[in-house]
Amino acid sequence: MQPQNYKPARKRLYTDEERARRDATSWTLVQGILAPLQFIAFGVSLFLVMRFLITGDGYEAATVSILVKTAFLYIIMVTGAIWEKVVFGQYLFAPAFFWEDVFSFAVIALHTFYLFGLWTGSLDPTAQMLVALAAYVTYVINAGQFIWKLRMARLDAAAEDAETETRRMVEGVAA
Repeated sequence: MQPQNYKPARKRLYTDEERARRDATSWTLVQGILAPLQFIAFGVSLFLVMRFLITGDGYEAATVSILVKTAFLYIIMVTGAIWEKVVFGQYLFAPAFFWEDVFSFAVIALHTFYLFGLWTGSLDPTAQMLVALAAYVTYVINAGQFIWKLRMARLDAAAEDAETETRRMVEGVAA
């Protein structure tokens, strides 16, 4: 039993039911696979974009890499929305991930603007690469938001485990 004046340090990221749904759905695994693959695509693409901007060489390779990175982004956004629906009951903007979802739209908007500039020819190659870099900056910020939430979820799990262990010890002494 907790003291009357006990208050948790912060609201937990998941309720027990949400955590159970998160752990039971295959969409958690899908997100866990796609996220590092997208990060690898980002790293390769960042190198190729920077190489083009510095040397003027490798436009085609940089372009293909941006398209691959953008495809990963769209796929992870769709599967992430499905994951949110399964875990929280809504496709986007669940309170636990509201700001991450809001910022994700900025990431998507910049990647989509890059695609528009590429396909319409309205941006020259250097402008395309600069838009891609802006998209990548927002992606890094957004990835940081999600990594922070993953850390918070792990801290929540550790706190719950510690509370459970303390409760067992107290019940064992009282018995």
